[in-house]
Amino acid sequence: MDDSHISLAHGNGGRYMRELISEVFNAHLANPHLDVHADAVPLPVANGEIVFTTDGFTVQPLEFPGGDIGSLAVHGTTNDLAVAGAIPQYLSLNAFIEEGLEIAVLDRVIGSLARAAQEVGVVVAAGDTKVLRRGEGGGLYLATTGVGMRDPKCAMSMGLIREGDSILVSGPIGDHGIAVLLAREEFGLRGDVKSDAASVLTLTQALLKVNGLRFMRDPTRGGLAAVAHEFAQGTGLGVRLDQAAVPVRDQVQAVCEMLGYDPYYLACEGRVVAVVAADHATEALSALQSQPHGSAAAIVGEFDGAPARVRLTTELGGERFLEELEDDPLPRIC
Repeated sequence: MDDSHISLAHGNGGRYMRELISEVFNAHLANPHLDVHADAVPLPVANGEIVFTTDGFTVQPLEFPGGDIGSLAVHGTTNDLAVAGAIPQYLSLNAFIEEGLEIAVLDRVIGSLARAAQEVGVVVAAGDTKVLRRGEGGGLYLATTGVGMRDPKCAMSMGLIREGDSILVSGPIGDHGIAVLLAREEFGLRGDVKSDAASVLTLTQALLKVNGLRFMRDPTRGGLAAVAHEFAQGTGLGVRLDQAAVPVRDQVQAVCEMLGYDPYYLACEGRVVAVVAADHATEALSALQSQPHGSAAAIVGEFDGAPARVRLTTELGGERFLEELEDDPLPRIC
């Protein structure tokens, strides 16, 4: 048997499965809470409100500049907890592994996942593996569940948003989408764009200290435009974004112009979109810019009394609508 690639025997419950879990998953993820012999584990929790989320991850290629599917799974799940005002504590991990995947690749990905979890301060407390037949998966799919703790007094809701409130973004948009696109080498393009995949916990914890914070989201699938549409539909207010204020790296803008992409619709994996009362927007901006991942944060728009649509004020002073995304311009990026 070829011991360098995943085979169906690695999913049959026997010796090969036991060795895979021991030599790859447990080797990287071992901790006092993870019991590879138990079907369930008890989790101690501190006083507060439990926040719970779940997510799934598919990306091609599995490894890309600035990250991989392993670190992406940690950041994507814990960021959902962070923008809800919680501090992440525990993760579960389900790995769906395709027959034929190199075990060396799996080992790198799980090692990266473990390092990301350690950096965030979250523990992988439970997990499972399944092996899919060749051709039934994209090499590796990951599914996660996250548990965090939040102060019960934390009051954030889209229902708190009012006309005149400001919209902030914590850094340049579109980096992740373009980094994955270039890594595929489908268009013969090269570039040094790296994914923005990272934890946003320090950013959200800084924002939680700002009076007038209404709501936070992370702009993953569909990017800033998708979040703006959620705001418009959820509040019944118009959303106006300022093109000159939205941070976009020159390299990202150049690729978008060559291939016809719009950076407002490209996924980010390490950014926060925050809504803050207008008279606290400058304070919120300073809070973001004080953090390493927030130095390029900007106030990018506001809510107004116009119909509930998303409008972009262009650098020439005109306006255009950012329509709701229907087609997927860059599939399988998160």
